[in-house]
Amino acid sequence: MLLTELVTTHGAVAATRSRLRKRELLAQALRTAEPGDEVEVVAAFLSGRPRQRRTGLGWRTLARLPAPAVEPSLTPLEVDAALDRFAAFAGSGSQAARAAAVDELFSRATAHEQDFVRRLILGELRQGALDSLLLDAIAAAADVPLAVVRRAAMFSALSGPLARAALTGGEPALESFRLVPGRPVRPMLASSAPDVAAAMERFAGAPVAADTKLDGIRVQVHRDGDEVVVFTRSLDDITDRLPEVVALARSLDVRSVVLDGEALLLDDAGRPLPFQETASRTGTHEADGEGGRLPLTVRFFDVLHHDGTDLVDAPAAERLATLDRVLPPQAVVPRVVTTDPDEVATFFADTVASGNEGLVVKALDAPYAAGRRGAAWVKVKPRHTLDLVVLAVEWGSGRRRGMLSNIHLGARDPATGDFVMLGKTFKGMTDAMLTWQTERFLALETGREGHVVYVRPVQVVEIAFDGVQRSTRYPGGMALRFARVVRYRDDKTAAEADTVDAVRALR
Repeated sequence: MLLTELVTTHGAVAATRSRLRKRELLAQALRTAEPGDEVEVVAAFLSGRPRQRRTGLGWRTLARLPAPAVEPSLTPLEVDAALDRFAAFAGSGSQAARAAAVDELFSRATAHEQDFVRRLILGELRQGALDSLLLDAIAAAADVPLAVVRRAAMFSALSGPLARAALTGGEPALESFRLVPGRPVRPMLASSAPDVAAAMERFAGAPVAADTKLDGIRVQVHRDGDEVVVFTRSLDDITDRLPEVVALARSLDVRSVVLDGEALLLDDAGRPLPFQETASRTGTHEADGEGGRLPLTVRFFDVLHHDGTDLVDAPAAERLATLDRVLPPQAVVPRVVTTDPDEVATFFADTVASGNEGLVVKALDAPYAAGRRGAAWVKVKPRHTLDLVVLAVEWGSGRRRGMLSNIHLGARDPATGDFVMLGKTFKGMTDAMLTWQTERFLALETGREGHVVYVRPVQVVEIAFDGVQRSTRYPGGMALRFARVVRYRDDKTAAEADTVDAVRALR
């Protein structure tokens, strides 16, 4: 198989809105690939990320590429092998060697292939082929039950090995995937509700566990004997960065255990510090106490395995009982178990007042649905909104190609009369909204720079977001977390938009 065939498939998948058609296109690409290494690499590329967790390449390295090839000749396996080489470069002279290897690879790629590989490496392939859709395609390509593929996916961090197993060994090969302490399990995810009442309605009066939602990093902790491994939500191994978590796991009176929880930094009063401080702390190899750094706190909300017994299929009530038995109370996420919406609402208010993100309301009879976002977990967070001004817009890609999509958001600065940028978002936009804003912002255009269209700062937009964090990326020193569009406000002028001071008050 040539890489150009995958590039064509990627473009076709990105161009269609039909989930069925996307699945057909992906399944055909998997069937075309040779069973074995090639189908594993093809599945990885179609999922939007390479098999290598790190390649050593960033946007600076890939900013300037050699002239593209005229005719396609690269194969997916050759690209995969090159990414292995990039990741292996280390020591003196590695930067120059890596740059030379990048030139060698990209000089063999056509213009479309260069764009595909660059975005693959940088994690910017947006084609609507989410992992769940690729799992559907694997089942279709191998003619095996989707339930079997999804079950195997619970215990495989990447989809490539699943495609290889399905297309070479069928259902028996997929059934060999199981929970093994030391190998990451895909995390169970929560759906969302706008408030506590709406969340509780989904459980129809059944008892629930309402867990505190901490604003830290998701950690999955595996212990097997004296060996401890810590994975992130994206299943990266960060064991050596979290010595406090490793020490706690080793202190437990167990032979083997797999725990799901959150690691975060707390201030002297026990309140959570801003998320970016936790992210910065866990993004380094500095241990507890070095350089006066605060120690990490870890709190767990689930257990997937205990002393040889897998618990992913056990009801949540059983898992929580095991969690309380295995861990000291201070290492367990605060929760209430109740059927009373008022009790959950009070707990929610107290939790948010304590500096936490909100709650995750959970069905007590549900198993741990690894890798799925289902109805058994429902998260509730306070919703903040601001009326901001659009400063610029970026041309979209994939299905949004030809439309203005990602908007730059600004808050009003009364002291200067200017607007201070707080970030960007393309979330929450309907097709009708994209069509409208393309026409609207082209009419307001004041200039362009690459794919960015600058506009007169007159259009107000209502933005919902989860919080405000410090940021060195934007001139105001802060950015909105998880910003998404609620609606455009034609009833407000830019002079009525929210101010920088109003945003700072939310920090």
